[in-house]
Amino acid sequence: MGTGQSRSSNSLVVPQANAALDQMKYEVAQELGIQIPQDGYYGYMATRDTGAIGGHITRRLVQIAEQQLAGKFSSIRQ
Repeated sequence: MGTGQSRSSNSLVVPQANAALDQMKYEVAQELGIQIPQDGYYGYMATRDTGAIGGHITRRLVQIAEQQLAGKFSSIRQ
């Protein structure tokens, strides 16, 4: 591993966001009709299902960021 790299690539920049991301995971899974295991073990889930959840979360986060950026730039132009 190179300098400045961590073992875990999924550490949160803002640790307080953990609860919101967890809630989003359950919302997306429900929208897709995917049951998340109660025990938190994802080993028995299909890769397609976990990938679909992650992909939809990523799309939603990008959409939120785009809306925030659009709001910032529209207020600057006025």
